[in-house]
Amino acid sequence: MKTKAAVIRQMELPRPYVNSLPLSIEEVELDGPKHGEVLVQVAGAGLCHSDLSVINGSRPRPVPMVMGHEAAGVVRDVGSGVKNLKPDDHVVFSFVPCCGGCSMCAVGRAPLCEPAYEAAITGQLLNGGRRFSVPGGEVINHHQGVSGYSEYTVAAPESLIKIEKSYPIEMAALFGCAIMTGVGAVVNTAKVQQGTTAAVFGVGGVGLSVVLGLKLVGAYPIIAVDTLQNKLDLAKEAGATHAINASEVDPVSALRDLTGGGATDVFEAVGSEKALGQAYSATCKGGRTITVGLPSPGSELRIPALSLVAEERQLLGSYMGSCVPKRDIPRFLELSREGHLQIDVLNSRFITLDQVNEGFDALAQGEVARQIIKFDI
Repeated sequence: MKTKAAVIRQMELPRPYVNSLPLSIEEVELDGPKHGEVLVQVAGAGLCHSDLSVINGSRPRPVPMVMGHEAAGVVRDVGSGVKNLKPDDHVVFSFVPCCGGCSMCAVGRAPLCEPAYEAAITGQLLNGGRRFSVPGGEVINHHQGVSGYSEYTVAAPESLIKIEKSYPIEMAALFGCAIMTGVGAVVNTAKVQQGTTAAVFGVGGVGLSVVLGLKLVGAYPIIAVDTLQNKLDLAKEAGATHAINASEVDPVSALRDLTGGGATDVFEAVGSEKALGQAYSATCKGGRTITVGLPSPGSELRIPALSLVAEERQLLGSYMGSCVPKRDIPRFLELSREGHLQIDVLNSRFITLDQVNEGFDALAQGEVARQIIKFDI
């Protein structure tokens, strides 16, 4: 079948992207689902900084590639051997397709699935296949086993989490990355307790999700730190009790003054070693610094080594919110349905697939939190 998709063929093109067009909108061929695969019609797909990191070259991936790792849609067909999904099921994609059998999956550490990592860096599905191509035989890679910037995509069932049909399908896309990563970091990685002093450096889509998670568990105060006032305003809407504009004051000094020596749990959601260093410096004795941002592969962090022992400090990494997607996505959706996670604050606007380059300009400039490509479905 044919499908309209956003394809990246060259990384590191200059901004503005509306002129350089790193993502070309193409009609490509998509093979039907083979054994153990599922055809999904995409309803919504989010624009995330992790996608931007592929576009700007800081997180290299094999090209050409159909982009997009945060998405939701409707199952249209299944290959042989697929038992738990059927046509018309609504699904959210997990950008790590947890195999369930490797040493990491066996101990409940789904984000570190070993076969999923190998598939991601080579642009394949979990089973090793590629289903996108163009006339003439050129094969196009998959992004994180999702490739959500396409009207239709084929995925492994391990990449798909069935959800209730009553939930707005376009908004459900946010649970595939932003919510899973941010809220998961709070409740799974850090297990933040009620009344804990907490802060977040960087309040884009994932950072705002951290704020939502901190509000959910009853942390206080919740301090948002960013260089852009529009994002700080969103953070206050999401539940932050205090805001520090790092373009106007030294955020470490301001945060330490506000908390009387530093916050207990400080999250970094920028993907910057500088921001992570600031977050660590703003953490109190006995506290924890939790990083969820993805810096470029060559980045290095320097911290006072003595502080880890003498101050009993902890530095924690959180990938995909330490989530088990089949467990956590449905429960986060239910919390949202019950009004405990106000996710509407994350979505700055809906856009069309044709507006994707313009959308990444807005994301790179810090004008938006999340934008969702809304497909006709």
